[in-house]
Amino acid sequence: MPGSDLSGSGEGAASGVRKARGSPDTTEPVVMSNNYDWLSLKPPEPTPAQCCGGGCSPCIYDQYRTQLDLWEKAKERDDPNFLQKNKPQETEDTGRYRFRLPSGTSLGLQLGQHLVLRGVIDGAEVQRAYTPITPGGRKTHFEVLIKIYAQGLMSRFVRCWRPGDSVSWRGPFGGFLYKPNKFGEVLLLCSGTGMAPMLPIISHVTDDEEDETFVTLVVCAQDFRNVYMKNFLKEQGRFWNVRIFYVLSREQSLDNLPSSYRENSKLGRIDSIFLAKVLETCRRKPYTLVCGSVSFTQDMTHLLKQLGQDDSSIFSF
Repeated sequence: MPGSDLSGSGEGAASGVRKARGSPDTTEPVVMSNNYDWLSLKPPEPTPAQCCGGGCSPCIYDQYRTQLDLWEKAKERDDPNFLQKNKPQETEDTGRYRFRLPSGTSLGLQLGQHLVLRGVIDGAEVQRAYTPITPGGRKTHFEVLIKIYAQGLMSRFVRCWRPGDSVSWRGPFGGFLYKPNKFGEVLLLCSGTGMAPMLPIISHVTDDEEDETFVTLVVCAQDFRNVYMKNFLKEQGRFWNVRIFYVLSREQSLDNLPSSYRENSKLGRIDSIFLAKVLETCRRKPYTLVCGSVSFTQDMTHLLKQLGQDDSSIFSF
């Protein structure tokens, strides 16, 4: 696309143009190679600990076998785009979309930074910010969570994507300046796809053996089916310094949840009583990150200040 800063293939590859170092408005042509790193594209086999045991359909092992079969067929054809014929669905209306990067490059994102997706619908340009959920230094691809809305203009654009199509990204923008052990504890409050910037932060903490920061994540969703990245969260929740709570606004009963989730789940919405208990049980003084809709961010900021948290200890994406 003309004027793009980073082009990629929807559900596929990023190729042709990438952001040059320095200004996000600079472009630099990239020559692609046909020597694909197939080992890095191979889906990782799940561990027994990643299965929640709740009888999910499809189970994480079903997804792995499907992705492995696609990988084998794509490798045989020497065509990475074949991998994207079935994108991973998180829920009925939300999927993980993968974009391949030019060989030997990475986004170089800092924690919490986002990209802006640009598209054209009926002659009008539409833009929307998305935070990659993959580590910023990954050199093969990046993934974003995209929710499809029935009447959304960007959703219309996304629904038109086919493997191999080029799309335009700008960025990176924003960012949350984090250093290992900078905070005693981080409290992450998120709703819906507002989970996206929280995932790399959690991974960053648990991947660093020297980082002893405590992490408390509160995930808000309509019901258990609409909780994204369940297997990732379950795996992260096993670390000694990570705890996760689920707040489900429309779930009818905790009995509908797998038994391993019930103790740390709440029906309804985040209120001052629940949030006060979370703050009281933080193991160290928390620094709070908030991400979600405008109303969610406003509500959480208001509650936090009511409970004695000041502006210097709250960051909103």
